[in-house]
Amino acid sequence: MPFLRPQPFLKMAAGKILEGVFAINKPIGLSSAQVIRDCQNFFDPSARFAPLLEQERQQRDKESKFQRNRRKAAKKKIQTKIGHGGTLDPLAGGVLILGVGKGTKSLQQFLLCTKTYETVVVFGASTDTYDRLGKIIKKGDYSNLTRDAVDKALEQFRGKYRQMPPLYSSLKMAGKPLYEYAREGKPIPREIETREVEVTNLEMVEWYEPGTHKHYWPDEEAGQAEKDVAQSVWRVAKAQEDGGEESAAKAAAEEDFSSKKRAAEEAVDGLVSDETRASKRVKNEEGNPEEPLMSGALNSKKEKLNRPPKGRGSDLVPARPDDMPAPWEGKGPPAAKIRMTVTSGFYVRSLCHDLGEKLGCGAMMAELVRTRQGQFTVGGANCLEYDDLLRGEGVWGPKVESMLEKWNTRPGEIQEPTVENGGVKAESTPEVKVEEEPVPVMEGADESMLDEVPVKEEPVAASA
Repeated sequence: MPFLRPQPFLKMAAGKILEGVFAINKPIGLSSAQVIRDCQNFFDPSARFAPLLEQERQQRDKESKFQRNRRKAAKKKIQTKIGHGGTLDPLAGGVLILGVGKGTKSLQQFLLCTKTYETVVVFGASTDTYDRLGKIIKKGDYSNLTRDAVDKALEQFRGKYRQMPPLYSSLKMAGKPLYEYAREGKPIPREIETREVEVTNLEMVEWYEPGTHKHYWPDEEAGQAEKDVAQSVWRVAKAQEDGGEESAAKAAAEEDFSSKKRAAEEAVDGLVSDETRASKRVKNEEGNPEEPLMSGALNSKKEKLNRPPKGRGSDLVPARPDDMPAPWEGKGPPAAKIRMTVTSGFYVRSLCHDLGEKLGCGAMMAELVRTRQGQFTVGGANCLEYDDLLRGEGVWGPKVESMLEKWNTRPGEIQEPTVENGGVKAESTPEVKVEEEPVPVMEGADESMLDEVPVKEEPVAASA
């Protein structure tokens, strides 16, 4: 039999396979899934990842016809296999841990890591989403609010306590929006689940006096039915917190009566409608030039950046026009930057909202940055700047290669202790939440299972 010379691509397949775990500094305005797609956009044509792609191609060649037919059309395209170890909302930036190839198998451990966040809280109003992208539910008096008062209130959130998830995470029960309960005169859920969380460090790092910052409330107020549902859920939650199950049941019964009374008094006149927000999403996805958007990437006119094509997870956080009037009279409310280190299952936006409730004036999350997750830190040697991708492979290539190699050769230096290695006690299973939620590993552009979509859309289901 004549000797067959190996084809060039087989030589490449036998080369160094880059896989492992690294982190990227996610910009505000992008979904976590979009960041993964952007990485694939840059990694797929790179010679550095050709051996990994060829390995995947050879593995697929061994699949049966049945297995190949089961693969969705969007997944038939061979792409760099990438997943992440805890998502970030479009409004949040910072450390997003990415697993490449076999590195995706290590992502679950990062749900057990402690995380450090920096958030900006703006006082004086509460929203349905607990952040500045929602609709205003109520406003409060902030005229006498001081830094000392906020510092004192923060003391109640240190250590272990039971935290109520954000209202929006409870807005759908059994697949039904809570505002429909109000419209139909049905009672709100009688049980509102809380979870034990732990805050190992909590401090105010900056105080912004009124008129010295540019953190604004949203301009849109919620409809009356939305406000009614929010207030009723909060009242039941407060009763549950203050008086236990008996008080909560009594409060829920009272809210049941109130909701039926409201339904009888109110005509079905579109009290609550997601039409406006839905239309805005459509305009965003179609790239409506009339609506100002923020991409989240560096806005540099001096440097030509190779930006990836915009996807459905791009431009999700609208920028506030400079000429838009402030949603308040006078100087407005104060704000504060708060740094915290927390355990798994913690909702930063809930802390912001609950802080406003303790102070009696309302509050919402205006900004959020995850500065650390495990041993990955923003600005650290194992965290790639997103804009390095835009500057070309000459910039990002050596950095990503070094990070992945370090993960494989010296993982102990960049991995935080976990249950698996005995460094963390298995006290509880990490739960999926809005700020941090595992997504299915993305092998292709299967849009049906990607984004945790902006603002009011349902998050992707967890894979585990």
